[in-house]
Amino acid sequence: LFGRLMFELPEEMGLIAIAVQQTQGKGRGGNVWLSPVGCALSTLHITIPLHSNLGQRIPFIQHLVSLAVVESVRSIPGYKDIDLRVKWPNDIYYSDLMKLGGVLVNSTLIETTFHILIGFGFNVNNSNPTICINDLITKFNKEEGTKLKALTADCLIARTVTVLERLIDIFQEKGPNGVLPRYYKYWVHSGKQVHLHSEEGPIAWIVGVDDYGFLQVHEEGKGVESVHPDGNSFDMLRNLIVPK
Repeated sequence: LFGRLMFELPEEMGLIAIAVQQTQGKGRGGNVWLSPVGCALSTLHITIPLHSNLGQRIPFIQHLVSLAVVESVRSIPGYKDIDLRVKWPNDIYYSDLMKLGGVLVNSTLIETTFHILIGFGFNVNNSNPTICINDLITKFNKEEGTKLKALTADCLIARTVTVLERLIDIFQEKGPNGVLPRYYKYWVHSGKQVHLHSEEGPIAWIVGVDDYGFLQVHEEGKGVESVHPDGNSFDMLRNLIVPK
């Protein structure tokens, strides 16, 4: 039903589906995403003109969505120090310690318009299977003596979509440089050292993200290279960039 509707609606009209619980949640590379009650779960349809800043850099969409999720919380007055971060290419993390959300983007090009399906899910009020946003708020309140209120999934989905619309507008006007300073503010990788390909592989340092949303690493003696998100994953636990 969703797939049919997204092609029948006018391009200027968005479409979103919100679930209370998923039974067949999916991640990148066929991974399974557990989706108990308490998660914010949504699939959003948007259209992007091919001949636009974002249309020429479609991989950037997953980064904009991840940033929108983080800013949906940290842009609320009083919540800016809740340690919610983005992990390349499409994960939401508590600090650099634990995953609590993710983004999956599929695109279809019809004539000169990209139809984008954005699936995003993040733990809001469910402590299992990892940790949730309200756990972070409770922890912050205990440590700082504050009384920040718990947040709801519905509120954060709405805020995420609103922030995403603004980020897309900025990207279309200014390109990657319009959003990358905000992205780097919250990402977990700055200055991290990694091994390439295997634990015995060459050492490289993470530099940033290039103009197409691909991770840039600097390998000693070889300069800066880009790593494509569809062919690589970043293993936070083993500190590797590995080919899939």
